[in-house]
Amino acid sequence: MHIDVHGAQIYAYTGGKPFDAAKPTAIFIHGVLCDHSVWALQSRYLANHGWNVLAIDLPGHCRSGGKVPQTVEDAATFIGQLMDAAGLRKAALIGHSWGSLIAMQAAAQLGERVSHLVLVGTASPMKVSPALLESAVKSPEQAIRMINVFSRATLSPPHGAGSWVFGGGMALGRRVLASNQDTNLLYTGFKACDSYAGGDAAMAALACPVLFALGAEDQMTPARAAKGLIDAAKAAGKQVSVAQLPSGHNQMTEAPDETLFAIRDFLAR
Repeated sequence: MHIDVHGAQIYAYTGGKPFDAAKPTAIFIHGVLCDHSVWALQSRYLANHGWNVLAIDLPGHCRSGGKVPQTVEDAATFIGQLMDAAGLRKAALIGHSWGSLIAMQAAAQLGERVSHLVLVGTASPMKVSPALLESAVKSPEQAIRMINVFSRATLSPPHGAGSWVFGGGMALGRRVLASNQDTNLLYTGFKACDSYAGGDAAMAALACPVLFALGAEDQMTPARAAKGLIDAAKAAGKQVSVAQLPSGHNQMTEAPDETLFAIRDFLAR
């Protein structure tokens, strides 16, 4: 479905179910050079088990119109606008990587309007190497390859049965990058991650429980890189849960069941 947010048509996958704002709602937020499809299993499961689901393409990405958010704070403000446009008083926010920073900041800004916060593959600060930022501008294909090498626990060779997750990641990155001819989505997203410094303050401002779903083999946002956020949340007296997943940085596709069950059980509390 599409939702009009201040004149921009924003795409949201609903898990194959009609949108019903009266149901408990989960908003899924993707990371850099991704789209709603990375949440395919998790969003469809929740949609078939009592939840209203909005797995969005961020503004200016793939099926969504609008201006690409330049900062985490801009994207977080958009989440509040999306909820208003959809008629949602409250929602759970579930974000991966860049999307986790957006979800975190949005939860801090929206207060009681966020029922649960799930941070998948998160870190604070989420610094991006200067070499990768430069490559994102000068040689995006090389940057996409670097990302997919370092963000997978295994490259899953293309020989034999099963999906080739490295090839799938490369194809997704190329498709998302090509979806916007006016903005370099790779550089813009990474720059937003690199510039964000509001993690500790966001943890202190939360009004909801938070789940950290971290990949044990994550090289992009190692589990230890979330320790500062976890400590900040605990120090502020927040309800904190931590799930260690047998995956690299693409938790939703490398460990789909484990990621789903962690989210499902947390939302059920």
